[in-house]
Amino acid sequence: MIRVLVVDDEELVREALRRLLAAEDGFQVSVCDSFAALDTVRHTAPDVVLLDIVMPAPDGLTLLTAIRKLPQPPPVGMLTTFDVPDQLELALSGGAAGFLLKDSAPALLGQAVRVLAAGGVVCTPGGSHAVLTRLLTAPPEPAATEGTPLAHLTPREREVLTLLAIGLSNADIGEQLAIGVTTVKTHISALKRKLHASSRVALATVAQRAGLA
Repeated sequence: MIRVLVVDDEELVREALRRLLAAEDGFQVSVCDSFAALDTVRHTAPDVVLLDIVMPAPDGLTLLTAIRKLPQPPPVGMLTTFDVPDQLELALSGGAAGFLLKDSAPALLGQAVRVLAAGGVVCTPGGSHAVLTRLLTAPPEPAATEGTPLAHLTPREREVLTLLAIGLSNADIGEQLAIGVTTVKTHISALKRKLHASSRVALATVAQRAGLA
């Protein structure tokens, strides 16, 4: 059972998303507004958080930062009704595991949540092309390339980074490399530390720029 928390300032949207996900097998869905979001994450420990990016204070980006500072933060997918490349880029750089449109088809919404729960990254059609193009063509950050070059990675870490960059989940990476999911998570944590990356998206960006994927 995947525990999902939907955070949105509009009750109608919250309930619509709750019903869509609850209609599929394997989801336990709760909802709240932005004011209750952080306490709800702390007390219910959801497996996935779907977080509206545009809300009254505290807004989605502020909540994302707070959630990412928790001891064991859940993966966060940003919700949006329209293309907001600047905000989505900030969210991805801040640790979001992707973004999806609120009007996504029910099957796509459920699939996206499963990918997030498995440690993957989701980017639904719409603003994804503009956002990912900007991330991949931006100048490399000095901290990620000069201070800790890819040459400092172990062969296994390079393998994990390459598979992560092409969109594989932790489970898929483990299957490909014949290692456990816990070991995959350990390698990803080491990669984040060595490459000064705050999220899987940031790691994938470094790998893409380095020509690994």
